[in-house]
Amino acid sequence: MCLHLIIRLRAWLLIPVATSLAITAMAQEVRLYVTSEAGDRIAEKPSLQFAKAPAAQFAGNPPRPVTPGRTSGSPTGEPGRRPDAAGFRIDETVRDQEIVGFGASLLEAGLICLNSLDAPRQEQVLQSLFDPQKGAGFSAMKSVIGATDFMSAGPFFSYSDHPGDVGMKLFSIERDLGQNGEITFIRRARRYGQFALQAPMDYPPDWMLFDAKSNQDVDPRYFDALALYYLRYLQEYQKAGIFIDFLSLFNEPGIYTKIPPDKVRDLLRDHVGPLLAKEGVRNGIMACETNNRQRAAEYWPVILDDPQARKYAGAIAYHAYGYRDFDKIAALHRRYPGLKLWMTEVCHAYEGNNAPRGMILPNRDYADGDFWGNQIFNDLESGASAWIYWNMILDERGGPWLVSEIHRDPDDNRQHPVVIIDRQRKEVVYTGLYYYLAHFSKFVRPGTVRVAATGAVSGVRCLAFQSKDGGMVVQVMNSGKQPASVDLRWHDSSLRLVLPALSITSGLWK
Repeated sequence: MCLHLIIRLRAWLLIPVATSLAITAMAQEVRLYVTSEAGDRIAEKPSLQFAKAPAAQFAGNPPRPVTPGRTSGSPTGEPGRRPDAAGFRIDETVRDQEIVGFGASLLEAGLICLNSLDAPRQEQVLQSLFDPQKGAGFSAMKSVIGATDFMSAGPFFSYSDHPGDVGMKLFSIERDLGQNGEITFIRRARRYGQFALQAPMDYPPDWMLFDAKSNQDVDPRYFDALALYYLRYLQEYQKAGIFIDFLSLFNEPGIYTKIPPDKVRDLLRDHVGPLLAKEGVRNGIMACETNNRQRAAEYWPVILDDPQARKYAGAIAYHAYGYRDFDKIAALHRRYPGLKLWMTEVCHAYEGNNAPRGMILPNRDYADGDFWGNQIFNDLESGASAWIYWNMILDERGGPWLVSEIHRDPDDNRQHPVVIIDRQRKEVVYTGLYYYLAHFSKFVRPGTVRVAATGAVSGVRCLAFQSKDGGMVVQVMNSGKQPASVDLRWHDSSLRLVLPALSITSGLWK
């Protein structure tokens, strides 16, 4: 049975901006693109038009207050249960965060898999990921500084594996320039589209730690050397034609490098920040990116509440493991409104019990799309400006992975990517995650602003955005197993959408 979703306006936790409402919604043509369980994959549908709404159409009791992260579905990604709430009204005069972009990570494992295909198929995959017209148009990407669990083209490494090289005279990015290297991957991707790029570090060179096996915290004697290590990384990448928009000092501190937040603050405030400022580099800095939202709430205030450290912080980064605690991100968004929030890593993996809903690995069907769609909605509703998945490409086994037990890189580290390349059968599989993520990266471009889409209905969610040229985008997701009829209200007009079961619909108009 179809659900009728009626729209009502309610101001909520967004910043009102005075804007002219001279534009009328009458006869506005809305282009529609749909992905659904029934088989549509970003399929263009016949356009619809807004029509003048009868005065009484939206009369009635207003919807109940909406908690950030729960606008029309629960923070776990499960459909919300609010049968008494009405649908969605779009109001571009009520504005919140500016969008940076959406994407995944560029890692050696992905390029190894890509290089297993013939040349034309390789280019087709890259186009499907990065071309904003013919593909997903990924617009925010993650690289890494040195080794991680999916830097799989060789053994664990740093750019200066030479004890005592405090002057970084032996620093080298040679591996990143190889056939399966990071720089090679970035260059190939950028033939099809441009994207912001951030890069974190799991570990500094082992010789900078108190003990690489038993005490993996950074010895403060090497803080200046580590600051120089970061600087050399940025400079060498710049020489290779790659600008890193945001340097992230530590990936999941406390999980990998065992460094507490006060030491991250001191390193940023007294060493890395001043050195980069002195050298005149334009790269932004993220002090760290924690493994989950709860730890983000613990680390970031220690760093940002120090005025001298905060002046070097360009953005707030966090990971989404655990798939909960969205209220912690909403609180950071309110506490530090001048800093954009980046969700820079999440995945479906066996290691660390990061396997939502018991999905198989790797998951070749459509089933994971709705789960990840709800996660994207939750983070954006909480104030995130960027959303980046972990592995962009892996093979049919969920690999290949690097093994280094002392660096928390285990064997049998199967994970789920955005795109699966079966290296045995030479097949490419675009997952449900790919299509849901592509709806955002393709249509919600960098520089757009999230605007109010108020209301709440069981099983259906809505987000709205306005681009710099005034264009509007809505993302409407139906997590129900039955189709749903939805009325959208914009200005004094309405639009009826019919949403397929388990689907996401993008609507665009100007």
